[in-house]
Amino acid sequence: MDQGIVNAELQALQDALRAFAREREWEQFHSPKNLASALSVEAAELLEHFQWMTEEQSHTLGEDKKNEIAEEVADVFLYLLQLSDKLGIDPLEAARRKLEINAAKYPVDLAKGSSKKYSDF
Repeated sequence: MDQGIVNAELQALQDALRAFAREREWEQFHSPKNLASALSVEAAELLEHFQWMTEEQSHTLGEDKKNEIAEEVADVFLYLLQLSDKLGIDPLEAARRKLEINAAKYPVDLAKGSSKKYSDF
């Protein structure tokens, strides 16, 4: 997908999130701290769907379970976008930069097939 289209879609989504909050007069509650807290709560709700599952079960989800998980993924994504917007962070640029950092920390010849942390190489 074209990078400009992705950026435009993210911007449109952030604009919609701002309008959604403004219409409800929720901006007063959307401090960076509160948004980070809400993001953490939603990530925990996402994890809850996998609690007590085996590895195999986590790979073979039914359609209803996938739909429930999709809603939690959306909540996490939306709070992350709101937090990024509030702090003036371009989430795509931050992700690209972090991927470059991780590539340097985890060179293929050392990390391939290993779950070790970079400091353990």
